[in-house]
Amino acid sequence: MNSQLRRHFLRQSAWLTSAGLLARPLWLGAQEPQVVADAQDTKAATAPPSLKIAPFRFDVTPPLGHALCGGWIKPVLAVDDPLEAIGYVLLGAGQPIVVCSVDWTGLLNEAHGAWCTALAQAAGTTPQRVAVQCVHQHDAPFACLEAQRIVAVHSDLPSMLDVDFFKRCLEAGQSAIETALTQPIEVTHIACAQAAVDRVASNRRLINLQGRTSNMRGSASRDPTHQRYPEGLIDPYLKSVAFYHGDRQVLACHYYACHPMSYYGRGQVSSDFCGLARKRLQAEQPDCTHLYFNGCGGNIGAGRYNDASEAMRPVLSDRMYQALVASQSQLQPQPVSACHWTTQDILPRPLESWNEDDLLKQIADANRSVVDRNRPAYIVSWLRRFQQGTPIVLSALHINEASLLHLPSECFVEYQLRAQVAAPERFVACAAYGDGGPWYIPTREAYPQGGYEVSVAWCDPEIDSTLSHGMAQLLAQTSSDS
Repeated sequence: MNSQLRRHFLRQSAWLTSAGLLARPLWLGAQEPQVVADAQDTKAATAPPSLKIAPFRFDVTPPLGHALCGGWIKPVLAVDDPLEAIGYVLLGAGQPIVVCSVDWTGLLNEAHGAWCTALAQAAGTTPQRVAVQCVHQHDAPFACLEAQRIVAVHSDLPSMLDVDFFKRCLEAGQSAIETALTQPIEVTHIACAQAAVDRVASNRRLINLQGRTSNMRGSASRDPTHQRYPEGLIDPYLKSVAFYHGDRQVLACHYYACHPMSYYGRGQVSSDFCGLARKRLQAEQPDCTHLYFNGCGGNIGAGRYNDASEAMRPVLSDRMYQALVASQSQLQPQPVSACHWTTQDILPRPLESWNEDDLLKQIADANRSVVDRNRPAYIVSWLRRFQQGTPIVLSALHINEASLLHLPSECFVEYQLRAQVAAPERFVACAAYGDGGPWYIPTREAYPQGGYEVSVAWCDPEIDSTLSHGMAQLLAQTSSDS
């Protein structure tokens, strides 16, 4: 047992209960955090697992006036379409496993831990067997409890997060899971497939002859040169992993690496083009629960194909929908033969240049913009977390020949591609935007190139080897008897 993870688990449980974010204390008992395959998984490896799945969903749409994207854009003025958290509890592979996709910009540090702990409590498992991943729409909440406490000291700064609303979302999630567990569905088969996405993703970083980032293409652009440049390094495929009861598809997870914004910042809450594509498929297949996960899209956006006009949102949504349909059409169910869960904890170092006292002075400076005051609060939150020794937990669900990786923050697409190359015999799907504490996670090579993403990366370049090693450890444990 990892003592650092246990300390984090106990500290998180105590804080959430005392703060009123959980209605009752967590049951600890023998359910302590693991950093490798669960012992029960190993025992179950002698025979095909008997799996059941309990899909759940609940509304996480922020109320009118709530901050969006950390308070850097207009707050909620209207709701174009609601935001959802959608997930499943998987039973029969050791202690229950919970996986959840959330239509929020991000969940950082303690806020991410609160979600994992609350959902774990409802499912009767530990937080280390819960993966909560954000889709990263920008007209949505960006939650960091410590950062909110930091800015709340300054009355002239707007709120970044309504903690009561945050608490209501946790309660809704617990209720949704408890209801879902009353009617779990047997899982007999699984299928994996992928399809190319047409004219959506492009690499945001344009590198000049000096090896520096000279321009950022972003999620949208009206600059003709941005459309002239090629897509650059992307992962062109949308991946699908589906769970079946006999010949009935009961749940499907879809993965694609790209910032999911067509336009934003107008105060209109939306799940945007990726969420709208998912909702369209969901409406057509009401008996199957569809989840969408953003892959390692930290340096990927739709800027080559998107001019931020309202007319482009349905166009991009249709392109995503067509890829979803194409991927679904290639699914070929196979009997479930193996299933287990692995985790690996990491704790990347912050950049040495960050100084908490200097950052707190910047936050207190009323002459600075809201962005220049709010953003340092996220850095301070990460510095304090690192000092406390609270790790990030990477996780993976290995089922048959598929490995579903759950990664933190805004990872560059290179990490996703590396994971696939590292296990060419497996179907590797990556969901990033889990614990958002480090914010952007560039590759080592990207740091000297500069650019926006590097400027908002809280960790030093060693995070490359730290994360890559963690992923390698997850992929090395693809069978529970390994």
